[in-house]
Amino acid sequence: MKKIIALITLFFFYQASTAQLFTKERVQNNQSMDKQTLSWGYYLGTNSLDYNFDYNSNVEQIQTEKTFSFNVGLVGDVRLNDYINVRLEPGLVISARNLIYPKSYFDGIIEPEELKDSDLLREVKSTYVYIPLLLRFSTKRINNFKPFVTFGLATSLNLSSNEKNPEDNSGGEFRTTKNTLFYDIGFGIDFYLYWFKFTPSIRGVFALNDELIRDVDPNSPWTGNISSMKTRGIFINFTFR
Repeated sequence: MKKIIALITLFFFYQASTAQLFTKERVQNNQSMDKQTLSWGYYLGTNSLDYNFDYNSNVEQIQTEKTFSFNVGLVGDVRLNDYINVRLEPGLVISARNLIYPKSYFDGIIEPEELKDSDLLREVKSTYVYIPLLLRFSTKRINNFKPFVTFGLATSLNLSSNEKNPEDNSGGEFRTTKNTLFYDIGFGIDFYLYWFKFTPSIRGVFALNDELIRDVDPNSPWTGNISSMKTRGIFINFTFR
């Protein structure tokens, strides 16, 4: 994941620096596109989400196995001026994370000979309806390129949360909150092609509230020592407008 992000980052900076080196006027595609007050588009992408844990005491950390998953959504853009836009990007974010617990969490709770592999693993599947409201700050357009950064807040609805499920980890059910707030920061480059604008971007997303629903037993080995559990991760999106 880090290698992929590094390669994409280098590509963005290479394109931006190349455009700056060759500032001679060229034929610009879609010259009137950025003059529209309202515009629409869609995006496709991938994500890799993790959890950031805080613990009540000094213990071995829970390990998170991440996977690449899928993003899809719409883009609504409001132009404030040549350099600032407001964007609403409602979409669907599908992710899967495996939580691997250390055996030490079960000391004195489950006898070692009775401890099963399934006790040490919790698969967390999430399907977020993700709705970010973003401020986008762009540079001056350089021929057919325009770099930008984004900042914003997002709300989400996790359709796979199990928040209201009466079963907890003692029955194999890992539960999370249905609603989560995020802050969202990223950067990208607009590429003005002949027929449309293509925009690759990288975004970091960070949950603001604790997402863990604790087990009924306050001494549960799965949730008892967790102070907070918050999503963090990377979105790589490709927008078409």
